[in-house]
Formats: sequence, structure tokens, C-alpha cells
Amino acid sequence: MTKKRVAILISGRGSNMMALVEAAEAPDYPAEIVMVISNRPDAAGLAWARERGIPALGLDHKRYESREHFEGQMQSALELAKVDIVCCAGFMRLMTAGFVDQWRDRMLNIHPSLLPSFKGLHTHARALAAGVKIAGCTVHFVRSEMDEGPILAQAAVPVLDGDTEDALADRILNLEHRIYPQALRILATGQAVIEGERVRFRVPVNQMPPLISPSV
Repeated sequence: MTKKRVAILISGRGSNMMALVEAAEAPDYPAEIVMVISNRPDAAGLAWARERGIPALGLDHKRYESREHFEGQMQSALELAKVDIVCCAGFMRLMTAGFVDQWRDRMLNIHPSLLPSFKGLHTHARALAAGVKIAGCTVHFVRSEMDEGPILAQAAVPVLDGDTEDALADRILNLEHRIYPQALRILATGQAVIEGERVRFRVPVNQMPPLISPSV
């Protein structure tokens, strides 16, 4: 099996990065994590990746004269590492259309809401304020608009009476750590294709590994 070469973009601790790295340690996982890049050189996730022997690069976006200049350096690093797929995992930078287009249908993001609801920041607080009964997370292909793009996978949890923002965030983060590696597996094995900005699976869903366990 030829594994897809994956780079992960982070801005902080990178807990979803950790979940992807740990999943990729399985011999039968169809992707390998070959690089971690952060726009913050002091991001804790960089040290974590280096401890596991993964090349980790800190590119301080504040030191570049433009967004395009920063992204050009990032693109050079990705090309040098022969990356096939990019996974955004808490990468807190909006990317230009030019950069996104270079990775069209090969770049994923995970967002802590059931898109298209609650795009942007403070998703859990906004969900609670809106009184929704179900919340969750979404893995989607990246487009130049914020939190836009074809949806590859979603997982949901009930919003409980008395939920706080932190309590809801913790339950959803647990889902994120489970759904992102499984969504990457689907992409890396070529089981997902995009038609008209919607994801179609090459095999029936009931023949694919479940995106989350039945206990959720």
C-alpha cells in the first residue's frame, strides 16, 4: 500500500493533529504524517511533533510582508516534502484563494459545529445561545470562503440541559478526535469524490467503516 503523504497545519496545541498522528501510526492506515507547520513558532504542537520524529516548521506569519509571501514559504515547504494532502487542525489563519486553489480537493479542515451553522469563532457559545438541541463537528474540503466547502463527514451530540460552553466543547472535541482520522482515511483511500460541490462516496456508506462508533 502506497500511503498518502500528509501535512498538518496548526496554530496551538494541536489536539486534532495528535489524533491524526496517533491514527497514522497504525500499519494499515493509508496516510503518513510527514510534516507539521504552524504560523506560531511557539505553538506547543510543534514540540510534540518533533518528539515523535515528525519534521515540524514554525513560520511566524507576522514576519512576512504579505499573506501571499507567508503562503509562498509554506507552499515551498509542502512541495519539498512531497505532500499529497493538507489537514488544517486549529490553523487560525484565513488563506488566500490562490493558495487554496493549489490544494483544491486535497485540503481538509475540521470545524466545531454542524456546518453550515455557526461558521467562524465562538461556535459553542453561539449554539447554546441559539438553543439548538444538537451540536457537533464537521470535516470539510477547504474553499477560500471561511468554513465553506463540500462536507466529507459530520458527527453530532445532544445539547444537554445545563450545558456550559466548556462542557459542550469537551464532548465535541472528543468527537473531533475520532471523526477526523476516519475522514482522512476515506480521502486517502480514494473513497470520496466531489461532484458539484457535494461529496459522493465510491462505495455504499453501509460498506464503509463507521465514522463514529454506535455508542455516540
